Amino acid sequence: MTVTVVGVDGTSLAPGGRHLIGKATLIIGEPRHVEAFAPRGVPHRDLEPLGSSVGAIYREHGKEDGNVVVLVHGDPGFFGMLGALRENGIEPRVLPALSPVQRLAAMAGVPWDDMAIVDAGDGGLRRALNVCRARKAVAVLTAQGAGPTELGAGLDGWRRSLVVAEEIGTPRETLSTVDSAEAAKRLWRFPNVVFSFAESQLGQGKNWNGCGEPCPPDGGWALESEAFAHREGELAADAVRALALARLAPRPGQLVWDIGAGAGQIAVECARLGAAVVAVEPDPGQSVRVLANASRHDVDVRLVGEPAPGSLQELPEPDAVYVGGAGPDVFAAVVASGADRIVTSVADLTRLGAYRDMLRDKGYRVSGRQLAVAGLAEFDGGGVGMGPASQDVLLWGVR
Repeated sequence: MTVTVVGVDGTSLAPGGRHLIGKATLIIGEPRHVEAFAPRGVPHRDLEPLGSSVGAIYREHGKEDGNVVVLVHGDPGFFGMLGALRENGIEPRVLPALSPVQRLAAMAGVPWDDMAIVDAGDGGLRRALNVCRARKAVAVLTAQGAGPTELGAGLDGWRRSLVVAEEIGTPRETLSTVDSAEAAKRLWRFPNVVFSFAESQLGQGKNWNGCGEPCPPDGGWALESEAFAHREGELAADAVRALALARLAPRPGQLVWDIGAGAGQIAVECARLGAAVVAVEPDPGQSVRVLANASRHDVDVRLVGEPAPGSLQELPEPDAVYVGGAGPDVFAAVVASGADRIVTSVADLTRLGAYRDMLRDKGYRVSGRQLAVAGLAEFDGGGVGMGPASQDVLLWGVR
């Protein structure tokens, strides 16, 4: 049995595709592709669901002389058929067509040098949204129920422009550029693909890596105090931030809340590591510092200027939360959010037991550390030693 995956670009097949279809003993594809390209009398199967299609190959053509052709829109290597076939022990030939991402980039006249490419299908909408919230240029492969409408609604609060190609690859192909609010209101024709751009970044990408800088380009993480604008004496030690970041585990596809963000050091560091971030900070002076620090490090942090816990009710569900010394009502609201990871700085140790119990009651594994952190000090005459130590207590819970 031989299996060949043939890409379809609109009304055209990849070069050599028609010859292979003429020799096929089974054709698998979306109904529109089968109707357009399959010769009469040749057995065919619907492409969806994918698992059934793979099973059909084995049931109908589990012999050496079968010639199976699988028709796939665009490039089969993009999040789909090629990977599924190989996972099932089938190593096909591939004749790719133009991918939807390449096609939309050409239609819109924009580069995709630093564009992350994500798949919103198969339950991936939440992760795809968080990448769009965090990054300035993202290509989203959409699916039914995870298309431009849902992306637009999920990007409420983030300033994003969406470039949408409807019925891509068909004679009715249409290109639209809208803001996220407009995208959420409209009904879009399928199939479609979406580009999400920060407003200042529309089509300005250029990078050495095809999906953008994979990690902070300089300075690592747990940055020194000089890397942030902050009030005198209000900056947590870099060693404390390092432990908090380790327990938050921020990464692409996740959303982090930073509650009581102060000058936004935790928020900015999480964003530098690829997570989408919401910083909740009601103090106007500190809010200015959050935005200044985010701009300084070229990351996107959404600022909420209303106090918790009331301001948390309308926010998207977090994957991780950092709480900077909040009271019991705020901490209870955070625990109720369902985040996988919660880290808090506990200034009042009389609350330590109550906070531990809140986490345990919701099924978290709880641990904590007290850190005494002292920095290097240089003395008159050339001597060196350690300066005065600060004391910090971190408590965390992990599902």
